[in-house]
Amino acid sequence: MRPTTAGFTRAVALLAVVAAVGLLPWLSGRDPALTVLRARSAEQEPTREALDAIRRDLGLDAGPLSLLGHWARNLVRGDLGTSWVSGTDVLPSVTAGLQVSLALMGAAVAVAVLLAVVLITPVLVRGRGSAGAGAAMLAAVPEFLLATVGLLVCGVWLGWLPTSGWQGPASMVLPAVALGVPAGGLLGRLVADALPAVLEERWVELWRGAGVSRARISAAALRRVLPPLVPQFGMAAVGLTGGAVAVETVFAVPGIGRTALGAAKSQDLPLLQGSVLALLLLGLVTGALAALARRRLLGPALRDASLALPPARPVRTPAAIPLALATALVTAIGWGLLRDPYAVNTAARLASPSWAHPLGTDGLGRDVLARLGHGAAATIGTAAVVCVFSLVLSLALGFMPGVASGAADIANALPPVIVGILVAAAAGPGTGGAALAVGAISWPALSAHAAALVQEVRASAFLTAQRAIGAPPSWILTRHVLPSVAAPVARHALLRLPGIALALASLGFLGLGAQPPAPEWGLLLDESRAYVERAPWAALAPAVALALLAGLAVSGAAYADGRRAPVPSTARKEALVGA
Repeated sequence: MRPTTAGFTRAVALLAVVAAVGLLPWLSGRDPALTVLRARSAEQEPTREALDAIRRDLGLDAGPLSLLGHWARNLVRGDLGTSWVSGTDVLPSVTAGLQVSLALMGAAVAVAVLLAVVLITPVLVRGRGSAGAGAAMLAAVPEFLLATVGLLVCGVWLGWLPTSGWQGPASMVLPAVALGVPAGGLLGRLVADALPAVLEERWVELWRGAGVSRARISAAALRRVLPPLVPQFGMAAVGLTGGAVAVETVFAVPGIGRTALGAAKSQDLPLLQGSVLALLLLGLVTGALAALARRRLLGPALRDASLALPPARPVRTPAAIPLALATALVTAIGWGLLRDPYAVNTAARLASPSWAHPLGTDGLGRDVLARLGHGAAATIGTAAVVCVFSLVLSLALGFMPGVASGAADIANALPPVIVGILVAAAAGPGTGGAALAVGAISWPALSAHAAALVQEVRASAFLTAQRAIGAPPSWILTRHVLPSVAAPVARHALLRLPGIALALASLGFLGLGAQPPAPEWGLLLDESRAYVERAPWAALAPAVALALLAGLAVSGAAYADGRRAPVPSTARKEALVGA
């Protein structure tokens, strides 16, 4: 991979994102002048003269290129413009929201580190790993799901902590836990999975024989493990940026994520532009810091000694676990498909679970089980389409690693929620926009996997022999390279299906995906928030379904790995570490 190619594609991708943000007034497909007129004076008639005056005032009549140039010049001077709704400067609002979000993310990082330490400590003590299903399930649970459950249990039922606002350290606890638990589960599982193989290396045995303390050996083992995993830590921190949007919305925290979401819904495009740029900058800085930390950890001696980790030793998972989860999920979905998800019965609104309504009813008296079953198609079906799209794109980009690398850096810095906000601002909320947003950034891990496999297959002795006997490149590509790459990457894509479904659900939860009355799981969670204290079953049903889906993916993958258990090649290990 040539650095110049990666750098060029990185710059082009970044400029494309910035240009899309700057051109939002033209890409939105709506009349910004009408939005401004309604915000300034709701009673005034939207006459052509009034709208033309606003367009001249905002510079919308000068054309898209002039508008982009004017916006870029102001951006260089540190001027983010004036809010179309409130009439105030955008920069102070963005700065205030960013300060709140940074404080929340700092608290979430502390929670994540504490949880990761708890998960890692038993491995350091025993010297062997476990199946890690608990940590993996924690990592797979979406932040907005934990936020909803935490608000319901600790805030509403027990009354221990504030449920909304930003009034002191107590207001930070529930949002920080909701953000930090999935990140801590991911970090803990990555390190805990890699440690057992490192602790069995020859140098550990020699150090123990020389009387080196356990604490010093543990510190050295962690330093040995961390460099290949630091990019994943950076991606987890970027994930906190996207997750903060949903969590801030649940708890009414005045952070930059909630500011961006509110600006998108009100079509306050200058405020949306400033908020999205702040979130993008936050993601890029986080990724750069992760790369710097990795270089510092490597050091000349470690770099010269090579840091390829020994293959992980898969732990067998009983088949009963994924089978039980699959049975519960399929039964609930199949039972719900036999019912009408749109039938309204106001006399039975917010009814408790009964034989007539096994999961109760929602605020309009609609059967929650029916909406859960029919929503599976909208949530899991759309996720399958996005998964196939990501697979095809990653296979194509796997043969162009230089081009894919630079674009992947920008894609990794954009959580699905941020792209969803941009797509919703340009095309309006909907299932198609949510699928486009998730698909646009779900390919980098698969592409890295495909590129590593392509490199390995092309360097194999078998292909060298094929070239020696005169096999044409097209024959080698279609009969040998592509089949060898497609199957492993397809399995990898299937493992990412639940994560894509969770991302789509989070967009639906924020109102950026499917719209009412569609029975999409994220939308069901959003609709149930208004009456979560009176009818918690309406919120818990889609929440449990998402958790079952995540648990099924984790336990199923562990069961398959335990049965297969071949030693992966170097390229496959590098791809999996980078995924």
